[in-house]
Amino acid sequence: MRHRIAHRKLGRVTEHRIALLRSQADALLRHERIRTTIAKAKELRPFVERLITVAKRSLADGADTGRAVHARRLVRRDLADREVAAKLFETIAPRFASRPGGYIRILRLGQRQGDAAEMAQVELLGSEYEPQADGADTPDSSGESTSGGVGGRIRRAASRMRGRQEDDRKSAPAGGKASRGPRAAPKRTRKKV
Repeated sequence: MRHRIAHRKLGRVTEHRIALLRSQADALLRHERIRTTIAKAKELRPFVERLITVAKRSLADGADTGRAVHARRLVRRDLADREVAAKLFETIAPRFASRPGGYIRILRLGQRQGDAAEMAQVELLGSEYEPQADGADTPDSSGESTSGGVGGRIRRAASRMRGRQEDDRKSAPAGGKASRGPRAAPKRTRKKV
């Protein structure tokens, strides 16, 4: 029976699992968005939210008190990089000062091509993907913007597919189907008797 067993083992021994969570927490706090499997994302969420809550506790007490120093030491126990810990206390914790919890969002991305593992994008709230920042906000042929989140990505993909279909129709010979390059003949083998 599994009574009172709280966490996933992730196919690793304890030391490896803790090291994995620490490195993923470091990457998440540094980049504010990472891509990982669903199981790892679900284990990472409480780990990082606990770090953010401890960092918020130091904000409430002030930077010069003993409790603030203790909070920094607790966070540094799990985060090896000083820059990431400083970013957590200086920028991330003040962002969530008025929020009582739930600092992380997990978005399902579908299956990984190699092993069909369910993938997820883990991101801190307030650091959502901004398509205008990357220059992906392009008007389509009707003149309206196509950057409406997932729907915008689907519309852009559909327009690209329509563009390819129109190109195939233009390059097709008049008498039949569009040629798609040389096709290899199937290999013929003899039956063994």
